[in-house]
This record gives sequence, structure tokens and C-alpha cells, in this order.
Amino acid sequence: MTNSFGEFDRTKMFFVIGSNMTEAHPVAATFLKNAVKNGAKLIVADPRRHKLVEHADLHLQLKVGSDIALLNALMHVIIQEELFDPAFVTENTRGVEALSREVAKATPEAMAPICGIDADTIRDAARMLASIRPAMVCYTLGITEHTCGKNNVMSVANLQMLLGNLGVECGGVNPLRGQNNVQGACDMGALPGVFHGYQKVTDPAAREKFERAWGVENLPEKPGLMIPHMMEGLVDKKVRAFWIFGENLANTEPDIRKVEHELAAAEFLICQDIFLNETTEFADVVLPAAAWSENDGTFTNSERRVSRVRTASTPPGVAKPNWWIFKEVAKRFGQDWPSATAQEIWDSEIAALAPQFGGIIYNRIENDGLQWPCPNAHHPGTAFLHKEGRFTHGKGVFNATTWTPPAEVADEEYPFVLSTGRRLYHYHTRTQTGRCEGLNDLLGEETCDISPTDARRLGIRQQEKVRVSSRRGTVTVKARVTPEIPEGMVWMAFHFREGNANWLTNPAYDPQTLTAEYKACAVRVEKV
Repeated sequence: MTNSFGEFDRTKMFFVIGSNMTEAHPVAATFLKNAVKNGAKLIVADPRRHKLVEHADLHLQLKVGSDIALLNALMHVIIQEELFDPAFVTENTRGVEALSREVAKATPEAMAPICGIDADTIRDAARMLASIRPAMVCYTLGITEHTCGKNNVMSVANLQMLLGNLGVECGGVNPLRGQNNVQGACDMGALPGVFHGYQKVTDPAAREKFERAWGVENLPEKPGLMIPHMMEGLVDKKVRAFWIFGENLANTEPDIRKVEHELAAAEFLICQDIFLNETTEFADVVLPAAAWSENDGTFTNSERRVSRVRTASTPPGVAKPNWWIFKEVAKRFGQDWPSATAQEIWDSEIAALAPQFGGIIYNRIENDGLQWPCPNAHHPGTAFLHKEGRFTHGKGVFNATTWTPPAEVADEEYPFVLSTGRRLYHYHTRTQTGRCEGLNDLLGEETCDISPTDARRLGIRQQEKVRVSSRRGTVTVKARVTPEIPEGMVWMAFHFREGNANWLTNPAYDPQTLTAEYKACAVRVEKV
């Protein structure tokens, strides 16, 4: 997030796109709903009429995969009617000419058939967004989990720069992270092209710094593999050993049959986790890890806040903290890593080697933590980024994008579009929440959410079993007939193994981020 949760109660305009915050991020959603109760305006752009829409001034019920068509149409109106911020654009950005040429083609009339929203409503939304500034944009996986996910994110940033909503309180581009430490994992270098602190492996100065600190030579000059390439490499033996750390890939990756084939092909597979799950069934070795409440360390949340985690209970059996496991394995390879506590790792290795964490040391995060960038011990942390339009690399760059359809669209054989996501009562693949009887009482199985119109046409009644099929697989689940879903679309989650949407999802990826298109594939629905 460029901005902070603490700004929500002062924000006067929210634009939430591709996010069911009420179920996927209920705490953040509460902050937003409180602001709306106090007078803030809210526009929600989402194919479903989910609970957050009940609080919205305007619901833009776009078709799955049409985000860029909608965003470009909004920017067309904003530029045509001169509703943008000319001073911000002139002084702090470049590339607006190319953006203007692209969105000039995206008239509301031209985009309406693509996104399913009439032209007048698009104009009303653009005018509303421009009427109250700054406005805050929040999005989640409904934006990123597409073959055009990166372009979707760029389009959101284009909109906010055009309106001058970056570098100020109560504005910004704010992706709500899907788990409690997704931001922290990225910050720590869990991406193949960076060291921790987003220092690029292609930068000779960064490699030299880490070689010197780690006492090694010739660190790789090129980014490593992304998960899809790793898993494909298990089959063709370009990857011979695979260490899975805190992921249940056999349930979370698209096209489960393909994933199982790849895991079964691994020459040597290690799983490091707190519970046995569907993925550990393929493992040669399972290393038992301590859970979050059994660890000392840090989490970094969506707003870039680094907070302390303290040990609340003793790990059971021989379970150990993850850092201890990595250190002991390294010792077997002849490497003696000096840090012996979580604090030493953070203060001596993490903060010391990443400028944006330089001032975040343990004795400063005892209470509410600190938000990076925080370059020195006297810095208070940064509540919002790009203050006064000062971007990290100079001027903000507009990236003109063109709408492209999903990799797989509905047709005669598979006439429905399936989109996927999370439900309130369970967390991902239920490796944790599935052991809670109360939550299982509230939600004990997966359903196929379908519109009343489509259900009537197919003769499907509430809670009747339906067969949902794609080109990759079939699941049988109960129908949940709900007005949340528009005609021609169905919606499922991936919390339960038997009814997991990922038996059906398409392993098509954004060409640059390699994020899978979980939000769109073609399916057929039949009454059982």
C-alpha cells in the first residue's frame, strides 16, 4: 500500500475495484465502512454484488476480465472533460501524451459492451471520482489474478496519477495483501529477481554488497525461476530438487491434476510446514516448523508496517522455527551462519543490508511497529509514499494499456465464466481453519454460486447438487443460488479439497508476473 489504514477514517472517497473486502479483508473493510457511515463516498467495481456493495454509492458491475476497458473509459472521460489534475500531471509525471492517445479510443460507448456497464454510468463514475479529492483506491486479487494482471495494476496507477491522488494522505494505490505476511515475504526477497529490500540481482553494486556480507563469490546475475517454471522443471528434470516452505501447492495452484503430475515427478521434494496437507503427501522429507504463535520475529502487513511477533507457546514435539531449520541445513553444507536469534537476524542482516529498513531495529518496534521506508534510527517511518509527487525513480510514468480478453472465454460447450476467491469463514486451503469445528459448522463444504436466472433456466434449486466442468476437470458441489452473481457467471472458492475450484481453473499466466488467471475460465454447469 502506498498509504495507511490509519487514513481510512479521514478519507472522503474510496474506489474499491476487484475486491470483496468484507470477506477477504474484514478488518480493513470495517475501517472503510466506518468511514462511509461518517460521510465518505464509495464506488465498488466488481462482477459480484457482494456485501460491500450494500454500502456503496455506486456499483459498477463489470464483466469478469474487463477492468482495463472500464479504467480506460473512466480516464477517457476525465481527460475529455478536463477533470484531471493538470499541475500534478505536468510537474510530477511523464508519458501522459501516450496515455491520452490510448484512452481517446476508449470512449464509454466503445467500452460499454466489453465491460457491461452503460456509457452514462461510466461518465457518472468518472465525474464522481474527480469531484472529491484525494480519493483512495483499494484493490486485491480481482485485479492481479488475470493474464493482464500487471496491466490492470498499471491502469489503476494511471488513474490515480491522472487525478493527482498519489503522494498525499487519504489517496494512493492500495493493494490489500492476501495473507498476514505476504508483504513481508516480498520484502525479504521471496521474489526471483531481488535481494531483500527490492535490491535487484542484476545490479552489480547490490551483488557486490551481498557477496561481501555473506562471504561468497559470483552471486547469480540473472533472476531465478518463478513458481510455474519451477514446477514445469520438475517434469523435464531442469529442476531436480524442490523445497516447499509454507505452501500447500497441491490445492492452491491452478489445474490440480497438472500440479499433482509435477509434484509426483520431483526427484527430491522437501516440505516444511506446520501441518501435514495435500502437498506433503508427495514429499520425501517433511520438516516440522513452528507456527506463528510459537515464533519470535516480525511480520510486515499491507501498509508496510513491520511489527514484532512474540512467542506465545512452545512448539510441539520437534517443531522448530523456520530460520533455525534453514540454519541447521546450511550447517550440514559447511556454512556456519552467525545469527542465533530472530533479533540478530533482523538487526544484523536484514536492517543492516537494506537502506529502507535501516532504522527499523528491534528496540524501536516494541509497540506499534514502523512503516518502511525508515532509513535511520531517528526516522519516524513513512505513513504514505511519494510525498509531494516525488517518486522513487523521478517522475511517475504513465503506462498506456489496451484491454485484452481472458485466455479462456465462455463458448457453446462451456457457456459460463467461473471466477474464484475466498469466503469469510475459512482461510485458504484450511490447513489451519479446517481444524476448527465452529468454522466448519458455519461453512462445511464448497458451493457453486449461481444467479437465480441461470438456476431457473437449468432447473437448479437451492442446495441441489450440480456438476461443474471445465476443460481440465469436474467437481460436484451444492448450488448456492444468490442474486450476488450476474447471469452467465458462477463463483467458487478453493478452501475444500473435494470441491476445490482449482480442479477447474486455467494454468494461463500473466506473461511478466506469471500470476495465474484464477479469476476467469470457461465452465459448464449441470444439475446432478
